[in-house]
Amino acid sequence: MRRHLRKRRTGTHGKTAARGSPFRAKRERENTAVTDMEKRDIKSLTLEELKCDMAELGEKSFRAGQIYQWMHEKLSDGFADMTSLSKNLRRKLEERCEYVCLEAVDRRISAADGTEKYLFRLSDGNVIESVLMRYHHGNSVCISSQAGCRMGCRFCASTLGGLKRSLRPSEMLDQVYRIQKISGERVTHVVVMGTGEPLDNYDNLLRFLRILTGEHGLHISQRNVTVSTYGIVEKMRALAGEKLQITLALSLHASSQEKRKQLMPVAFRYELDDVLEACRYYFAQTGRRITFEYSLVGGVNDTPEDAAGLGRMLAGFNCHVNLIPVNPIRERDYVQSDREVIRAFKNRLEKYGINVTIRREMGRDINGACGQLRRSYIEVREREEQV
Repeated sequence: MRRHLRKRRTGTHGKTAARGSPFRAKRERENTAVTDMEKRDIKSLTLEELKCDMAELGEKSFRAGQIYQWMHEKLSDGFADMTSLSKNLRRKLEERCEYVCLEAVDRRISAADGTEKYLFRLSDGNVIESVLMRYHHGNSVCISSQAGCRMGCRFCASTLGGLKRSLRPSEMLDQVYRIQKISGERVTHVVVMGTGEPLDNYDNLLRFLRILTGEHGLHISQRNVTVSTYGIVEKMRALAGEKLQITLALSLHASSQEKRKQLMPVAFRYELDDVLEACRYYFAQTGRRITFEYSLVGGVNDTPEDAAGLGRMLAGFNCHVNLIPVNPIRERDYVQSDREVIRAFKNRLEKYGINVTIRREMGRDINGACGQLRRSYIEVREREEQV
């Protein structure tokens, strides 16, 4: 028995590590540091930040480049894949860092047009949607910026249930990475237009954009990136000051302040004139043409008077209008405009010299509208919990 106790108190070099000895104290401090410290979200770090982390670990700076390449170019599933790193460094990374790798819990492929819709589960159990759309100019991925949304638009399934939380840069990036890896096809365009208000998650959005378009990752051209907003004026102006070459898309959906209030509660906070002035400021600062998203709701905002009002409002504006036939959701009584009404609306706008397109409906047979698949998944889980 005595021999057994002595063995337990003997250090790795055969020296006795008595209670309170410097050997034991040092070991306990190291164990506590690993256990108690908050793990770094390594995929959200810039290359320069990662170099600083490597220096703290006593590693050469080129290791940061290797890790960065594994994460953002090779799209590694985790530290175990990073075979160019020593086992000791990989162990340190596992202990000290969180590695975001989204879990695809559903993948639906449209029989009509090949559009793919993904439902990803986050580490805290929340779920988010992403969509892969194939065009002649390349593959476009529409990602979410938040789990849920607090903007409250009347015609959108994303707002049902409200906002759970904003996504970290790594969680936005990995939507693109997982889809590219699962589909086996290169993503050339990214649209931040899924669930959530991107400018309500401003700092994380900026970091995401810089990593996505940086030369050491996928290096997607800034001109191939679109960020949508409901019209958060101060953030629109801040984004203009960044002088990025991304496209800003405004979710407009009405030609007057009063009608916008009916459809979009955010309009109670921001006057339409101020939102449009922020759009002009963005164009003046970046030279990038503004896109106006206009969801057509039958009998609500698709009348000839609506088209005329929109035409007068945007005449002379360097912009593009994207007409979107609204996808009906069962929780709302809004319906899609008739095809003839949509075409007539487009023709009236063009008479004002405005560039207009009608968005091609994609993925309707797979709950393609924003928020629909996520909503149905949550409802199923809620029913299962009740049972």
